[in-house]
Amino acid sequence: MTTSPKQIRVLVVEDDPVAADAHVMYVNRVPGFTAVGKVHTGAEARRALDRTPVDLLLLDLHLPDGHGLQLARSLRASGHQTDVIAVTSARDLAVVREGVALGVVQYVLKPFTFATLRDRLVRYAEFRETAGEASGQDEVDRALATLRAPGPAALPKGLSAPTLERVTVALRDCGEGLTAAGVAEAVGISRITARRYLEHLVDAGRAARSPQYGTVGRPELRYRWVRGEGERGR
Repeated sequence: MTTSPKQIRVLVVEDDPVAADAHVMYVNRVPGFTAVGKVHTGAEARRALDRTPVDLLLLDLHLPDGHGLQLARSLRASGHQTDVIAVTSARDLAVVREGVALGVVQYVLKPFTFATLRDRLVRYAEFRETAGEASGQDEVDRALATLRAPGPAALPKGLSAPTLERVTVALRDCGEGLTAAGVAEAVGISRITARRYLEHLVDAGRAARSPQYGTVGRPELRYRWVRGEGERGR
């Protein structure tokens, strides 16, 4: 892939193929960024970094062949200075602290929307553009503050975090998947509302939909939870 010298080159490291495709699509939608590839293991990431110049890793922390922070540690030890944005469903703050020590510049918690990732990437780009010698503490603080999000990313209009959590739990706990009507019954909301939340999870790469054919009428959509790291074997 040919890229402009000004483009920030991103390697997506994500073991789930559906999520990896979504992350590549999201990165390529942000001006100034291009996904130079996607890999699914730490070993593949090391080989890709040896072949292709990369500015930023979009890094899943739970990979089939080891923890993402182990990969970050080994890259630093071998001289790679690639920045890292961790994409994870883990909420262990001890892991966050360790990641900061290894140069992880941002954390994005799954499930997330395109708007959330876009915000983090834009802030990262602004941070990269800071150069020269700071005139004082205030300027150093302003440079670091560009990496900090002002608060939780807003959900699409009409959706609430508590209801999203209930829909997520209902879908995650049902291995065979659910229709919008099934989620509506489980959560206590209307079918139309349930479908809005389900489509949001699909857009975030945390659910997949497929048609369910009955005996008569149009097929109904069945939604299935897409497992992320920390959910293997559930």
